[in-house]
Amino acid sequence: MTGLQLIFLSFHQTIFSSVFICGDKPFGENMTDYDWIKEFPASVTVCDTGGVILAMNDRSAKTFEQDGGYGLIGSNLLDCHPDLARDKVEVLLAAHQKNVYTIEKNGVRKLIFQSPWYCNGAYAGFVELSLEIPDEMPHFIRS
Repeated sequence: MTGLQLIFLSFHQTIFSSVFICGDKPFGENMTDYDWIKEFPASVTVCDTGGVILAMNDRSAKTFEQDGGYGLIGSNLLDCHPDLARDKVEVLLAAHQKNVYTIEKNGVRKLIFQSPWYCNGAYAGFVELSLEIPDEMPHFIRS
């Protein structure tokens, strides 16, 4: 992993089961700094530049429970996608491009927001947010 080392720790059993070394500074060493995300009502999944899953919150683990849930941490998300989607993810990872779209599955609509994340200004991987959205919601134009 270029510019990013992953050190697995067992002291935290739920969200972020790892500490990322970003340059010479630990990112996420004090897990209480990130406890808010554990039960955040949207799925949050973080991967490195090669697609290796680094972290998930409870909603993400529940969403991917049949695929392994928290056990997916350390595996490559490219292995979880069919060929067409895998090709798209590979392009996003290589180009550091944001990808935003909506889906509907089993009557539930979601906004999927996939974006690069950075560590000390260096590309470090992707974060995917998956938020449930209502069938109807207001749209405001602000000046």
